[in-house]
Amino acid sequence: MPTRPARPTTRAAGARPARPVEPRPSEQQRSEDDPRIMLDREISADLYEPIPPYPTRTEREGEFYTRGDGEMFINIGPHHPATHGVLRLVLKLSGEQIVDVDPVLGYLHRGVEKICENSDYYHVIDQVDPLEYVSSLFQEWAAVLSFEKLMDVEVPRRAEYIRVLSGELLRIASHTLYIGFLALDLGGLTPILYSFIERDEIVEMLAALTGARMLFNYFRIGGVNGDLNHEFMSRLGDWMSRAAKQTEADAALLNENEIFVRRTRGVGVLDRATALRFGVTGGNLRAAGVPFDIRRAHPYSIYPELDFNIPTRDEGDSLARYLIRVDEVRESIKIIDQCLHNMPDGPVMAKLPRLLRPRPGRAWGACEGPRGMLGVYTISDGSDQPFRFRIHDPSFMNLETVPTLLPGNLLADTMTIVASLDPVLGGIDK
Repeated sequence: MPTRPARPTTRAAGARPARPVEPRPSEQQRSEDDPRIMLDREISADLYEPIPPYPTRTEREGEFYTRGDGEMFINIGPHHPATHGVLRLVLKLSGEQIVDVDPVLGYLHRGVEKICENSDYYHVIDQVDPLEYVSSLFQEWAAVLSFEKLMDVEVPRRAEYIRVLSGELLRIASHTLYIGFLALDLGGLTPILYSFIERDEIVEMLAALTGARMLFNYFRIGGVNGDLNHEFMSRLGDWMSRAAKQTEADAALLNENEIFVRRTRGVGVLDRATALRFGVTGGNLRAAGVPFDIRRAHPYSIYPELDFNIPTRDEGDSLARYLIRVDEVRESIKIIDQCLHNMPDGPVMAKLPRLLRPRPGRAWGACEGPRGMLGVYTISDGSDQPFRFRIHDPSFMNLETVPTLLPGNLLADTMTIVASLDPVLGGIDK
């Protein structure tokens, strides 16, 4: 039988309608992802402490999360502009002084290495682009170097010149952003505006060459995806006519700034022995006095034919790491000028089949990226997909030094030290 509709309730004229009864907080259904379900309700006042919501699992973790008298924890990140990505730093402080630090990773993890093992060799190139998203050509370069060794591919000389030309342009763009963001993390707004002006000019000319402004997907196994064109050469010629002068003007803006110099000099000193022990590469290592550069130590492409210096400094502090990048921009301009004058004619791609099946074996390819040595280790089982694909990212190695560099400094120096190391979280959380 049909049920009788409920009789509407009556209420006095002018009375407000009754609110729906909300469940008490204790009665609400909690998500399985809510870390508070692992905590006792008696300690709910500590829910916002940056401590793990589970018993400590290692001796190091137990030592770090045990507070002494007057010590406190503070979270920096993962959503903080000065961490240069989704990096979380848990600092243990005594007043304003850093006692210890725990870098927490994993907020950006995508399993790129495993994705590459399920892609064919051509598709790997666009899978690795987002790792070094500030300078993605170098991640492509490391991958194709490894694959070309597996397949004994000879790259045409014109393609090698184009690789070096585009790579050095992107190195300048990366270092320019580094300089601007370092100043921004210290409170200076003007340098980052100048940095983006320079970077926009470079990525616009690279967009004319590759069709993209950030994730280029330009390098190919056996060459590059297209020759130089008129728009690229026109933009490059206009930029080269004032690049050296603009570099000196941008450097003078910070070199003569007393606040910038005093906040970076002697801060976050990374000595030679510590840098070598942690496997640091790139400008951070050369700022500690070690003249190691893949372009000279293990030459590849046409770098042995080019005339350029490997700048080094002995101080190892944040100021030295900044000055190394400025010197490298000067050297990159010299390299670009040599490429334009010596570039030969010819093809830009080797003749390869549409489906690549290299013989079983293994190969290591490495290049000198803006942050250090970018390497790719590949194992082939004879199929059209890599059997194993592993990436050596310099940002991850450089970030390992943070727990060594930060203790003893002030909280305000955290931004200086982390920014001076130039981390890119895409490669760290690969």
